[in-house]
Amino acid sequence: MKYNKKFIESQDVKDLASRYKVSLLLASILVRRGITRPEDLKFYLQDEIKYLHNPFLFHQMEDAVDRILDAASEGERVLVFGDRDADGITSTVLMTDMLTELGIADPFWKVPEGDEPYGLTPEAVDYAAENDITLIITVDCGISNKDEIAYATDKSIDVIVLDHHTAPAELPECTAIINPKVPDCGYPFRDLAGCGVVAKLIWALQFSRTSYYNKNVTLLNIVPGPDGCFIFNATKLYNLVEVAQISETIVPGVITSMESTRLMDFFSGSLIITFGAQNQKRLFREVFPQVDLETFDLAPEIYKLFPSLSGMGLLKMRELSHDSRYSSSEITELDVLLNLFKVLLYKKYPGLSEEYENRLPLVALGTIADLMPLVNENRILVNRGLMHIATYNSKGLHWLLCEQKIIDRNITVTDVAWYITPIINASGRMGVPSKAVNFFKSTDSAEVEKLGNELLSLNKQRKKQGEDYWGLLTHSAKESFEEFSSSLVFTGGKGVPRGITGILASKFSGYYNAPAIIYTVMEDKVIGSVRSIRNYSIMPLLDYCRDVFLDYGGHDFAGGFSLVSSNLEMFKKKVNTYVEEVGIDIPEKPYPEIDAELPKGYLTEDILDVAQRLNPYGESNPPLVFLAKRLVIKTMDIVGQKEVGHIKFTLDAGANIWPAIYWNSSDRAGRDLNLGDTVDAIFRVDYNYFRNKTTPQLVIIDMEKSPK
Repeated sequence: MKYNKKFIESQDVKDLASRYKVSLLLASILVRRGITRPEDLKFYLQDEIKYLHNPFLFHQMEDAVDRILDAASEGERVLVFGDRDADGITSTVLMTDMLTELGIADPFWKVPEGDEPYGLTPEAVDYAAENDITLIITVDCGISNKDEIAYATDKSIDVIVLDHHTAPAELPECTAIINPKVPDCGYPFRDLAGCGVVAKLIWALQFSRTSYYNKNVTLLNIVPGPDGCFIFNATKLYNLVEVAQISETIVPGVITSMESTRLMDFFSGSLIITFGAQNQKRLFREVFPQVDLETFDLAPEIYKLFPSLSGMGLLKMRELSHDSRYSSSEITELDVLLNLFKVLLYKKYPGLSEEYENRLPLVALGTIADLMPLVNENRILVNRGLMHIATYNSKGLHWLLCEQKIIDRNITVTDVAWYITPIINASGRMGVPSKAVNFFKSTDSAEVEKLGNELLSLNKQRKKQGEDYWGLLTHSAKESFEEFSSSLVFTGGKGVPRGITGILASKFSGYYNAPAIIYTVMEDKVIGSVRSIRNYSIMPLLDYCRDVFLDYGGHDFAGGFSLVSSNLEMFKKKVNTYVEEVGIDIPEKPYPEIDAELPKGYLTEDILDVAQRLNPYGESNPPLVFLAKRLVIKTMDIVGQKEVGHIKFTLDAGANIWPAIYWNSSDRAGRDLNLGDTVDAIFRVDYNYFRNKTTPQLVIIDMEKSPK
């Protein structure tokens, strides 16, 4: 039984456990996974909305917000143009719902139907012009539509691009581009899904409804310094983004005029906020007795919100603050004041907090469907979204959760990935993504049930097509794999349904352990999908072939392209040249990475709590993998057929008897695994749902008899 177990220093584990008040087991897992920076740990140990990045860090976010507010106030017609996959569908629903809330009556929306290409098209622009639409908002697309956006501009239609795909060298010229993958965009996290980008704009639009939008706010804290001086610490905010800081030390009597300091310019045109205004004004008068300090005092509202803090000053609150754990530098009293100001805003304006959270189920769904890394703020967006998914205000989503029989349990990333997103994606792959948009938006129960059953039927058809064309392409895939030096699969042809090229590419990629390119020939055009494996980015290959494409784009490990049919052979030759000259170096399939080895007596229900703390699991945050030795097989049963079935165990771990399942292993029963054996096991911790009963279980990854 082979595995990797990274060595870690015990002192690092103790230090992390002490600072963050977590168990040694959890601390060891975090250290072993390399999650030790305070700024990273925040997203694993906390899931509060306040830890999300400020959307106004996007340099063009204010431009997007102002243009949409103008459209609302002027009664303009607006078109939301999305994509056909689950990310694009959820993005479309989220954006149109927000526009409606802003007072834009019946916003138009479109997603690519049938064989329409990905992204904004001239036909969509013509449709907008014919319907007197003056603003198009692209969601989950648009970054590669330079020519189409220029065409819209020629027709006096403004365009806002909300996208997350890799940006081309030459960006479209439009009203605003909100895309975390655009270089120098200002945003600190690049891996938002399309619906995550939409969620950022929604929060910014909600903030625009507060009294602080586009206002300068200065947080001020004056403290006595040594030798009779006073230290003025201040930070200036614009849309809650810190834009300037100042620290001025002043000795009374030496400097008597504010004009002779930097403070006058810093305070000019700004609302000044302090904590404990009476004391702050007293300190201010010690320095400038002739000047009245006009401030808003945060203390009364904070004491009202949190009675347990009554009477405390910023210094005491700093000592009690958990936020200090999540900063590499020491937090100051001014940092505490900033945090209190944000907390007050979130309480005063539910659109920034509770109401915003209620929108996150669709953000979670789209993020999971698009296989975005569950790191950084994606963890909060997904976790909070899953918490509210059963109560989300969509009859369609509620119907689907009930139909899939997961409504009454703690819904996980796996549940969404298995039972929800394939059905939503199927609508796009079968050419009718509008059905899924209407399914989420409909308030009519009869229509929801009708559309829901149609989506389920489409998913069955999609599965059947995938199985059929897997069989039809197996031979040509094998030939191409050999032709490309066992580095890549390249196959397709006429008749391959466009909607399943991505599915087939994923399947062939996994089967051959190599990138796969699957295409379909459609009259005078070829359209295809590319999928890669194990952190091998496919984008350099697509970039290398850019000259033969009409259009291409995607993420690091998944992409799409189109080209004229006459360029298909040229494309194939370029791919072959790339393989020969550059090469495709796929990392070796690794052995299981062990997060922690559990002594027999420590395999208790506590590991369930530890596993729960690091949810949600998914891309870039795989489920925890444990190793335990000298477990005893108490019972053993085969589920399914002897040759292709599974083994169900109960394992004696000393303190507990654990149920366990070992998938696709029934051939080992009675051969090298027997009742009463003492075994070592590598496993995950999961739950079994059966007849409305939830039972924890171990999911065996590998198992062998313990050495004597």
